[in-house]
Amino acid sequence: MLEAGEDPIYIARRMVRFASEDVGLADVRALSVTLDATDAVRLVGLPECKLALAQAAVYLSVAPKSNSLYTAYSDVVSDVQKTFNEPPPLHIRNAPTNLMKELGYGKGYQYAHDLENKVADMECLPDTLRGRQYYRPTEQGMERRIREILAEIKQRKKG
Repeated sequence: MLEAGEDPIYIARRMVRFASEDVGLADVRALSVTLDATDAVRLVGLPECKLALAQAAVYLSVAPKSNSLYTAYSDVVSDVQKTFNEPPPLHIRNAPTNLMKELGYGKGYQYAHDLENKVADMECLPDTLRGRQYYRPTEQGMERRIREILAEIKQRKKG
């Protein structure tokens, strides 16, 4: 693409998108690598930036791939559009006035830092979305560890 005359910043922008959309959290460094290449394009320009772009391209080509975050975000956007006017649960609403406290705002709120296991077990979504899980990590790369962490958190909520 470079040799055909494509703007290097366009190539860098596409790689940033690829790192976010197609590699995602399977390799959390991919976004940094592409952003570093973008900085190199801006700092040194052509022809010196060619190797920075090539380095990012090779990195992306061998990185584990996952679009779990991309699909989760799409599901979130869909639900937000469908439930835009749904009120959040009372326990996560701020209660700056006595009336709000009397109405139950903030009642039952759990501050994770005050809890022994540092995990609050409370629903933060509106009732129509209760229990909804959006992000489902794969077994690819770093997502395997993220999956383990989420399982640990789920277990701590039970205990």
